[in-house]
Amino acid sequence: MLSAFFLFLVVFFTVGTVNYFAAKREQKAVNFFPPNGQILDVNGVSVHAMQIGEGPDVVLIHGASGSIRDYTFVFANLLAEHYRVTIIDRPGLGWTNQITDAQKKIWTIAHASPQEQARLLKSTADQMGVKRPIVVGHSFGGIVAMAWALEFEDVAAVVSIAGVANPWPGDLGWFYKINGTSWGGALVIPFITAFAPSFIVKKAIESIFAPQNAPTNYLAYVGPALTLRRGSMRANARQVNWLRPHVVEISKKYGEICIPVEIIHGDADTIVPLRVHSISLPDQIMGAKLTVLEGVGHMPHHTNPKDVIAAIDRAATRAGLL
Repeated sequence: MLSAFFLFLVVFFTVGTVNYFAAKREQKAVNFFPPNGQILDVNGVSVHAMQIGEGPDVVLIHGASGSIRDYTFVFANLLAEHYRVTIIDRPGLGWTNQITDAQKKIWTIAHASPQEQARLLKSTADQMGVKRPIVVGHSFGGIVAMAWALEFEDVAAVVSIAGVANPWPGDLGWFYKINGTSWGGALVIPFITAFAPSFIVKKAIESIFAPQNAPTNYLAYVGPALTLRRGSMRANARQVNWLRPHVVEISKKYGEICIPVEIIHGDADTIVPLRVHSISLPDQIMGAKLTVLEGVGHMPHHTNPKDVIAAIDRAATRAGLL
């Protein structure tokens, strides 16, 4: 009985200490990377978004572990020379809250599906005056863009940048397999938040950009510390770990898409491989056009922005916006 009590004390103080240091790190992230857009109330959900430029509407949807800061580093400003660009943090990431109370809980696998995310982003875009947008999704954002196009009729076109689009074989590795569970989210993620060394974050960024290099000052600007917050890590891990069934469901409906779709994907992308996700899309979506970038990895909007903007311009032209 006494040993059980001491075990309880050890666990209690260990968990308390870990969460204390996690909270300190989170406060630093909040101080260094405050919202750089506006906070909107969208159907009771606090959503972080930004709008710049003038012209036809383009909505940018970021990938996993990201926020609008990925786009505002350079790409959104380039695009805003000819378009009105709206960038929105996805649920649970950046400065956007989770959609439901269940998704905010610690001991759960509840997560926002791509369809739920598309509805929230659509409502946000409507509130910001967006009309008949070109919806652009990078990585995880690609499947959200597809879900948006399938559910709403006022989409002018879709552009997928190295986007998730089709089911993949196997799982996504131990990180998501563990942290996407209720116990992993509750017990493991606080340790990562509290103690993850900076060199691991740097290595992660390098692997995402490989075989290219991340732009100078990208790491300092994009704010990975925001993603390392406990709530954001839980949201991201659950969304990614439980994504595949949603992709299976969405991909079965691609034949219903009848708007212009442009896909741009690097053949050296090891994060969202071309051969799994994009190579078959022209056969699945009537009129979809695939541009393959030779030797390019997962971040073409940074490494090959002119090629990505050209894809958006083609989509705009095909949709009658230019």
